[in-house]
Amino acid sequence: MTLICGAGAFGTALAVTLARSGPVTLWARDAGYAAEMRAARENARRLPGIALSDQITVIGGDIPDGDAPCLLAVPMQTLGGLLAAHHAALDARPLVACCKGMDLATGLGPTGLIAQGCAKATPAILTGPSFARDIALGLPTALTLACADAATGARLQARLGSHDLRLYRSTDTIGAELGGALKNVIAIGCGAVMGAGLGESARAALMTRGFAEMDRFALAVGAQPDTLAGLSGFGDLVLTCTSGQSRNTRFGHSLGRGEAFDPAITVEGAATARAVADRARALGLDMPITQAIAALVTGELRVAQAVDMLLSRPLKEE
Repeated sequence: MTLICGAGAFGTALAVTLARSGPVTLWARDAGYAAEMRAARENARRLPGIALSDQITVIGGDIPDGDAPCLLAVPMQTLGGLLAAHHAALDARPLVACCKGMDLATGLGPTGLIAQGCAKATPAILTGPSFARDIALGLPTALTLACADAATGARLQARLGSHDLRLYRSTDTIGAELGGALKNVIAIGCGAVMGAGLGESARAALMTRGFAEMDRFALAVGAQPDTLAGLSGFGDLVLTCTSGQSRNTRFGHSLGRGEAFDPAITVEGAATARAVADRARALGLDMPITQAIAALVTGELRVAQAVDMLLSRPLKEE
């Protein structure tokens, strides 16, 4: 049986696709929410219109003990709290993070938080270009599964992959998690560009120069050189920056138009922008796009000011 912690859109979508191969337990933090899903046989709040098969058992309350792998499909900023609250049930088993970002309190990524909070667990991360509804509908999707323990990674790849969900294995957890985190920051910027009416040429430039910053940061903190050129970096960047399904892009679009954004919608890139900007300053890295997006998110800059700041930088070689 596969255990998934987190009954948001992505956790539910993973449950739907994995249930085509065997039984799945989907844990929701809110017991009332779990009861609602059991009764309706769908996640009407987060993934409406997608039926939950009889292979999916939705539970609330305590996370069941065991040694089977557990997929952690919760927002990045709540992952540390989940690990602390359910340490006894989660330690000493493979834990696969399915969130993207950097923890604002510690500056750690998902696998770093897992290693810190559950020292006996084997950390892994599932990341790459994907939308929950596409996965739930069985549309072809390719993701990166990164685990520093190669043998565990191979077992997870065989267990979690399917005909429609193709998993590529890596041992570079740092690079994989940073690709998924940093692209959300650039997506906010791309959304702001389009929301402000600056055009698709400006968006393409921001994506390209933003990817250079992503690569610069990742290499500085120990990622392997080729990882960000793959699904978890470049692939995810392209999808997130060009699709209206992306929450980060929609958030940026609202910033560009000067409109309010629904506070109930999780925007991982907002906290990540601040965490990465702080870390980059500490490392002495030149990341002007990231710094500008962090200032947009906190309200320190408006879009016009950020554009002027970036365009007035000295000319340089690419």
